[in-house]
Amino acid sequence: MNEQMSIMSLVSNASLLVQMVMLALLLASMVSWSMIVRRSLFFRRAKREQMRFEGEFWSGMDLAQLFRDGNEDAQAGKTRDGCEAIFRAGFKEFTRLRQQKMDADAVMEGTQRAMRVALNREEERLDQNLPFLASVGSTSPYVGLFGTVWGIMSSFRGLANAHQATLQTVAPGISEALVATAMGLFAAIPAVLAYNRLSARSDSLYSQYETFSDEFSSILHRQVHARTTTSASQ
Repeated sequence: MNEQMSIMSLVSNASLLVQMVMLALLLASMVSWSMIVRRSLFFRRAKREQMRFEGEFWSGMDLAQLFRDGNEDAQAGKTRDGCEAIFRAGFKEFTRLRQQKMDADAVMEGTQRAMRVALNREEERLDQNLPFLASVGSTSPYVGLFGTVWGIMSSFRGLANAHQATLQTVAPGISEALVATAMGLFAAIPAVLAYNRLSARSDSLYSQYETFSDEFSSILHRQVHARTTTSASQ
């Protein structure tokens, strides 16, 4: 309790600029922790949804039926992201272009373009908030160091006006300044660790989405060329 009170007194007795630095670091830390929790839950749900959809996709279920099931879920207000969003974008465009009696290459080109757009949207969703965590992790120590340098400068200016220069005179001011450095590290370390972990999970999921897109494109490629070959033989 005494230690907490001493830290609080150091913060309350710090200069206005140092207090503003501490407040900014505290806010950055709170926002970072909020984002860390939200993104962790998001990646857990995204992984679960990806495994669920791929299980349905590779179960041999009719693709048209799978698409219709997704339409029913969309009408019920359920969002479908990840592999399912890529599947829906590709299958919708594939069906539309085939109904227009376009040649196989044009159908596949349009389908792949639609899936690339969906894949880019998913990449944006996966990377959301990660740049902020990277910024907090890289800049917070320097912001805290700025507050420390300013506080030490103020302490030495006060020391210059003192009649007797002792450690007891300058120690409180330096201690107040060092709290800013500690708060900078307190904000930076969790942000860096979380960024590295979440970035790795983002890369892993994106790689799986990309693989699914390629595999689905191959399936559609076989279908459209098989029908073209059948039509030509007739």
